[in-house]
Amino acid sequence: MTRTTYRCPCGARLEFKQDLEKERGTPTPNWKCKDCGTPVPGMTAERIRHQHPS
Repeated sequence: MTRTTYRCPCGARLEFKQDLEKERGTPTPNWKCKDCGTPVPGMTAERIRHQHPS
């Protein structure tokens, strides 16, 4: 299975859960870039969230 990565508009490469930040106060998880706070698309964030560094 290939790894999911996401290039944030700020230039950060999001690949693992530690690259994401959960938005507080929402009934469903919304994930943002840890560096700049830009929202990450839900399906992409869920895939990234379940990846672990090798």
